[in-house]
Amino acid sequence: MNRRNARNRLKPATPAPAARSVGTRARWNLRAWREQHRHSCVSSLRRLAARPLASALTLAVLALALTLPLLFWLALDNARALGGSIDEARAVSVFLKPDLDAAAVQAFAATLRARGEIEAVEVKTPEQGLEEFRERSGFADALKVLHDNPLPAVLVLKLRSAQTGAAADLAAQLEHDPAVDLVQHDAQWRQRLDAILAAVSRGALVLALLLALAALLVIGNTVRLDIQGRREEIAVLQLLGASDGFVRRPFLYSGFWYGVLAGALSLGVIAAVEWALAAPLAQLATSYDHRFGLHGLSLAGTLLVLGGSTLLGWLGAWLTASRHIALGQPG
Repeated sequence: MNRRNARNRLKPATPAPAARSVGTRARWNLRAWREQHRHSCVSSLRRLAARPLASALTLAVLALALTLPLLFWLALDNARALGGSIDEARAVSVFLKPDLDAAAVQAFAATLRARGEIEAVEVKTPEQGLEEFRERSGFADALKVLHDNPLPAVLVLKLRSAQTGAAADLAAQLEHDPAVDLVQHDAQWRQRLDAILAAVSRGALVLALLLALAALLVIGNTVRLDIQGRREEIAVLQLLGASDGFVRRPFLYSGFWYGVLAGALSLGVIAAVEWALAAPLAQLATSYDHRFGLHGLSLAGTLLVLGGSTLLGWLGAWLTASRHIALGQPG
């Protein structure tokens, strides 16, 4: 008797009919939901392909609306790279008197290192300056006729504070030192450059918002025309008791496809622009001795463009379809 009870306990429990029906119903609902989305996704893409000219014109307008701010942003991003790093903006160059010998230069550099506002001091000898000038100027042959080195020793100071006022105060103090011939610091022009780039960046943001609004309107108008063309079908579905989500779904997929395809087309236009400008930009980089490199969209930027364009397409379709469904007048 105990063995029979033990075997009965080891047998898996048979689910009740109600539990089986609930699980079967859930699987059936999930399968039906998946099939509805698949059908809406495929049918919306087929509707775009059925009218190629109208779809191509809409995609071209959307792609241009996305491409303009993206090209503007790429130009600004490369302009920021041309401005140099923050450390370069904090540097102060001190040109010493030409008659100072190496010992006096090292002593003056040690004096500056002892100051609390200076983080580091780099000494560039006249020989190093002449060699650097020979490499970057392109006048290597002309410099061979020089009998003496006319360049002075230069001290490059790196400040602890990134504020423009600290560099200006230090420059004003060093200009009155008898060992100093000239003081040059890049904080002022970098500050002006940052202000210009900030203003242009704000303008690019406003332009991007306006063009995004234009893209929403284009997608909304396209979906509205699609709704008008299917108003009888929508009316029948509503009479049969179809939910708002069921009626809205195919138009959301239409907006999804418009967004994805417009984003891909925009990336293609940007790639074509980069290819067309590759040769002149390479010549420009060569003239600057390759001290900067121009770049395009990264992988993260590409994915962000596709995601943003898809969101724009979906949002435009959702706003338009929801409005017509709420009014109860598909036409």
